[in-house]
Amino acid sequence: MRDHPHEGAAAPDEHGSTDGVPAGGRPAGGRPAGGSHAEIPEVWHGRASNRVQWLLAGVGAACLALGIDLAVNSTWTSGLAPLVMAVVGCVAAGLLVLFGTLAFVHVAVRVDADALEVRCGHIGVPRRRIPLDTVVGADFAPRVTPRHWGGWGYRWRPEQGTAVVVRRGEAMVLRLGDGRTFTVTVDDAEGAVRCVRERLRLRRPASTA
Repeated sequence: MRDHPHEGAAAPDEHGSTDGVPAGGRPAGGRPAGGSHAEIPEVWHGRASNRVQWLLAGVGAACLALGIDLAVNSTWTSGLAPLVMAVVGCVAAGLLVLFGTLAFVHVAVRVDADALEVRCGHIGVPRRRIPLDTVVGADFAPRVTPRHWGGWGYRWRPEQGTAVVVRRGEAMVLRLGDGRTFTVTVDDAEGAVRCVRERLRLRRPASTA
């Protein structure tokens, strides 16, 4: 799944049932809520990407190049302080934009028997690992947009929790034991939700024994 520019996109908290199985035994979309154990992979992998971030990265590279050009080619004879401020400003802005965009060109999500792990960008930073022991539920959010979180990237809002948003569209919302939520935009978010729910179901007998 790629970028989905839905009109009138719903807020992140407008996601599916928190219990996972509405009346009839099947969630919205007609898919089994948990599926059999054989349907759940040992390790689930998913990702999402946004090519627009490469355009923004080009802006950051241009700022960085301008700062280097000013430092190398300027005569440094007319106003040292303003020139230093211009060079530092361009270089700092370029590095900030480059990191802020390249780090969120794509996101990779991994779910195994113990935890959910999120890695951003080509070097995997920022990184977030959430042990399943701290998760109480998972929900499917069909429409998440950057404007709901104040932009792309790793976001935090006191009334919504934290999120990794690299594009608009479907996402998975984890409900944590401390009452907070963690949202991540990922392709086949429904598959991720089913995997997490099945992992939680399998862990419950051991935790209550």
